[in-house]
Amino acid sequence: MSEKCEKLHILFNSLRRLKFPFDGKEIPENGIYVLFEKGEIAHDSDRIVRIGTHTGNNQLPSRLKQHFINENKDRSIFRKNIGRVLLNKRKDDYLEKWELDLTTRKAKENFGLSIDKEKQKAIEREVSNYIQNNFSFVVLPIENKEKRLAIESKIISTISLCKDCKPSKNWLGLFSPKSKIKESGLWLVNELNKEEISDEWLEELSFLGS
Repeated sequence: MSEKCEKLHILFNSLRRLKFPFDGKEIPENGIYVLFEKGEIAHDSDRIVRIGTHTGNNQLPSRLKQHFINENKDRSIFRKNIGRVLLNKRKDDYLEKWELDLTTRKAKENFGLSIDKEKQKAIEREVSNYIQNNFSFVVLPIENKEKRLAIESKIISTISLCKDCKPSKNWLGLFSPKSKIKESGLWLVNELNKEEISDEWLEELSFLGS
């Protein structure tokens, strides 16, 4: 398990690294992204802390903008998780309001008046600042939706099962109210500890990244 995880880290650390501010034109329309976070090390390289993709066609650039730029935690579970941690770390009672999903009209009607809009905006800005200043990423083009979803899952599982990939003692995610984030060392709660990536797919990823 550690060997395959090490190979994934070697591969993704070798790809062209992007960070905020980035040009959406530099990003393939379809593919997966891999995030690294300042201060996190594994396999003698930058530790992978999140793997993601998109479901709609040609949406990878906009997905990354939802994470790094668009200040709406209901459109990015990654942003929502960062906000959860920032609030939980300082024991801020506003965490209860942050958990509310205001995407639908009904939700806005039911909970909208209970939201402190100025505080919500301030937290969104804080989340943006943390993400923009601490995360970098690489992308790998994969056109087929089913394939990129399957590869995303296998990479997540391979890394989460690795005994050598541990967060640093200062990793922000250790303050998460989500036990899966604290235990995995990844900004993820889905696709953990399932089926590792095959040797064949590892070889194909290496080809795609070359």
